[in-house]
Amino acid sequence: MANGPKQQWPEVREISANDLVDIVGAGLNDFRLAPKYGLFFASLYVAAGWLLMILLFYFGLPYLAYPLAMGFALIAPFAGVAFYSVSDKLEKGEPLSWGIVFNSIKECLKRDVRWMALVTGFALVIWMDIAAFLFFGFMGFNGIGPDFFEKLFMTPSGLMFVLLGNTAGAVIALTLFSISVVSFPMLYDRDVDFVTAMVTSVRLVIKNPFSMIAWCAFIGILTVLSLLSAFIGFLVVLPVIGHASWHLYRKAVEPSATAEPDTASAVSA
Repeated sequence: MANGPKQQWPEVREISANDLVDIVGAGLNDFRLAPKYGLFFASLYVAAGWLLMILLFYFGLPYLAYPLAMGFALIAPFAGVAFYSVSDKLEKGEPLSWGIVFNSIKECLKRDVRWMALVTGFALVIWMDIAAFLFFGFMGFNGIGPDFFEKLFMTPSGLMFVLLGNTAGAVIALTLFSISVVSFPMLYDRDVDFVTAMVTSVRLVIKNPFSMIAWCAFIGILTVLSLLSAFIGFLVVLPVIGHASWHLYRKAVEPSATAEPDTASAVSA
């Protein structure tokens, strides 16, 4: 029996450090041109973060606050769908309105972006389970108390918990970053399956390991600073990174054969 046609993955391009600078600049410019959309959707994300933290303390689960705060950033790309819509319209010179943005989000959710969101949500759940398992394993069921920080940083079990916990979180974050760095904007832009989007994302990371590590570190630093500000920093960081992620996708992934002429060069113009 004859084999079927070979899977043709979208081509990915090389991304330099200068490209990343241009991409961040384009993200900042989109936020400057349409700040109300960025602030609105980012505020929903911030409010959700506050609500989750309040619920953790209310139900007596404060030991999950740190892993949740760090893991909450894992689902940020899904929140970026609104920013992709704004950047897309600005790039094409099309009018912007609340109705247009919400309609774009609605149409996007009919495609495989839902499955990609499920993947990132599942990763968050797994991370929380691992964090709880490590906490109880190294700190005990009565680990939370007046001497918590002393036990955490001054005992072998506490230091091992910090080391293994952060290592596990880093592995999960890097894995999720690799499969999602351009997956969500690609699923917004094209009617492709989520596996194709993930494979394209991983291929981009493999082709540009140093640039993508730098991009991941940049996002990580901004995320930590935003968490230290009690999520307030996300009001600016999330829109800028969301818009920049759109421009990274446009710069890094070759347009499909049926797509409009590539306008990614506008990022570096």
